[in-house]
Amino acid sequence: MGLFNFFNKEKKEVLDQGLSKTKESVFSKLTRAVAGKSKVDDEVLDNLEEVLITSDVGVETTLRIIERIEQRVSRDKYVNTSELNGILKDEIAALLGENNSDMPNDFDGVLPQTPYVIMVVGVNGVGKTTTIGKLAHQFTKAGKKVYLGAADTFRAAAVDQLVIWGERAGVPVIKQKMGADPASVAYDTIASAKANNADVVIIDTAGRLHNKINLMNELTKIKNVMQKVIPEAPHEVLLVLDGSTGQNAFEQAKQFTLATDVTALAITKLDGTAKGGVVIGISDQFKIPVKYIGLGEGIEDLQVFDRTKFVESLFS
Repeated sequence: MGLFNFFNKEKKEVLDQGLSKTKESVFSKLTRAVAGKSKVDDEVLDNLEEVLITSDVGVETTLRIIERIEQRVSRDKYVNTSELNGILKDEIAALLGENNSDMPNDFDGVLPQTPYVIMVVGVNGVGKTTTIGKLAHQFTKAGKKVYLGAADTFRAAAVDQLVIWGERAGVPVIKQKMGADPASVAYDTIASAKANNADVVIIDTAGRLHNKINLMNELTKIKNVMQKVIPEAPHEVLLVLDGSTGQNAFEQAKQFTLATDVTALAITKLDGTAKGGVVIGISDQFKIPVKYIGLGEGIEDLQVFDRTKFVESLFS
């Protein structure tokens, strides 16, 4: 077996293990949904609808999936319940494809611009700083020079945590004292990164401001200051969501997409939950591509999202 195949196999095992709780939950519900039935009929579809909704796929996305399956049943005239898994895989993968969920892998590929600036947003406790550390590690492993900016200056713990992750990943962290202007930290980070020919800059931001207006104003200010150094910055606004919170993750996505122009999603903590269906629903509802998924606490446990592999793992 070649080295490339070994790493692919290893990643698949991490994905399968990380989604095991969701997979077990979905399968047990699906088994009950088709019990005693040989063909997909209205009752099976009603049961399937309940399975998807209770798996945190979300009502609107569930109805879209059911409609697709109804069309397929109508077209094929007779669909055996044993085929349902395959049909679900096909239709959900197609749905995620329509939502542009296949994003380029920045770790292995050529970055569209250097330094490539990523602004990371999300509420406290979702794994935002941990995700930044894991991203820094992956970029560094791919041979890229990374700078981190500790612009969440409202919590001393946030800065300290980022410094620890910076040390683990072997990358510099630009910081100021607690309570400093976050935009000033972002400016210093980008200026230092540019002066030192960095490839990637990742800026941490405050996890919680008092209301949406404050959040919007703060993120806009950080963006404006970044653009004094690099006019196109940030090149990516990455929203980190905790997959284990299920429907609450939808609400967080709603608030942040109203506050700023989110361009990509990272959905974390999928290994500890049966709510992995939230990945499908959030991608569909917000039409924002899922770029990364978190499958554990280890520094390697952040994967580039692959919709085909995700769906295959979930329904196989």
